[in-house]
Amino acid sequence: MSPAAYFGIAVIAFLAGSVPSGYLIALLFFRIDIRRRGSGNIGAMNALRTIGTGGALAVLVLDALKGLLPPLIVAAFIAIPPARALAALCAVLGHCFSPWLRGKGGKGVATSFGALFALSWPAALCAVGGWLIGAGATTFSSVGSLLGSLIAIPAIWYFTRDGWLVGYAACAAVLIFVTHRGNVARLLTGQESGISFLRRGA
Repeated sequence: MSPAAYFGIAVIAFLAGSVPSGYLIALLFFRIDIRRRGSGNIGAMNALRTIGTGGALAVLVLDALKGLLPPLIVAAFIAIPPARALAALCAVLGHCFSPWLRGKGGKGVATSFGALFALSWPAALCAVGGWLIGAGATTFSSVGSLLGSLIAIPAIWYFTRDGWLVGYAACAAVLIFVTHRGNVARLLTGQESGISFLRRGA
């Protein structure tokens, strides 16, 4: 495959991932700027806090689709792992650094997990399971996100034995840790906000 083809995949996947779903849903259907509410993040967890369950589910699904569709479409035409991994990673990068929001965006969890489903759905289920365990045990979504992203690395190796796909999972995990650095700092100081309905049920 030519360098131009790889470049085209990267650009298209990045632009697909860059669509700010949370910002658009909050603005169009709830008439609020989600960046000025709660944590200021455009992802599903802040959407849950600011626009409710229905809006948060819509954000979650759309963010996951942004990660799922680029590598899935690439696989339909170019089944080689490097192209699929590139599409997945660029979609996540687009979500985290959206040019439509001046280089800002979400934290990449739903989009990266969506991409995992396109690359290896059993590995994706392991990552989602890691999120459920981490978030359920601590009530902190950030803990689930970090745990799930780490579990994805050995899981995708176990199910695919492909270095390119493992490379995607590793890069996505690093990116998620970077976007969660503020959460990590709050966890260490005991100031992190938990998931409200989990805290009520505790």
